[in-house]
Amino acid sequence: MHWIEGGRQAGGCLAIGFLLAPLASILASAQSPSNAPPPAPPAVVRAAPRFAVVIDAAHGGADSGARLSDHLLEKDLVLTLSVRLRSMLSAHGIYVVTTRESDGAIPALNRAEAANHVGAAACITLHATTSGSGIHLFTASLTPIPMTRFLPWETAQGAYAEQSLRLSSEVDSAMTHAEIPVTLGRTALQPLDSFTCPAVVVEISPLSGTAHVTALSDPGYQDRIVAALAAAVEQWQRDWRQQP
Repeated sequence: MHWIEGGRQAGGCLAIGFLLAPLASILASAQSPSNAPPPAPPAVVRAAPRFAVVIDAAHGGADSGARLSDHLLEKDLVLTLSVRLRSMLSAHGIYVVTTRESDGAIPALNRAEAANHVGAAACITLHATTSGSGIHLFTASLTPIPMTRFLPWETAQGAYAEQSLRLSSEVDSAMTHAEIPVTLGRTALQPLDSFTCPAVVVEISPLSGTAHVTALSDPGYQDRIVAALAAAVEQWQRDWRQQP
């Protein structure tokens, strides 16, 4: 059994002390009487906690994922959406880490390690499929476990079950507002089960209407998905700031 240090909340504060002692101050203190009051303690500056998001584009390399069409593989689509979402969030001042930036094979263990090192406020894994319509939105099917300093690696996400459901609700609301249907589900999946942050899996499928099907390759459909995900993250950021 492997263990990972848990309980690292993204809202934690970092205290940094600064003590400035110019030469003039040192000389002045040397000439002051012995009964002078002690010097003031160093000022403490509290840095604002950083809101960070991890975007995990599934598959890559020899693992191509699903064949979405004759000219589109799952690994390529989710990487494109990952890069676009990162750019949109970064433009709004949100710190983003991606688990892959190119068509490379990244083991699930490495993806989870990279995400957990960030201490992220949200982790979003992107998948795609030709089945269904709209978005399949998943959270881990793990049994919730208490938050402790050390969490079992294979089931660490269980400590974030409640937060992940709240994040899922934000994504659901944003997609509904964008008129993209959402199907909710639970899944057992790596690296999701090892993420030590609120986490969801977003699986994108074609948009089926009464008389027309919008393909995954449709630029306008991709725009709507990326914009809705960005809106969900920004709303999550506002909620995250209000947490104690």
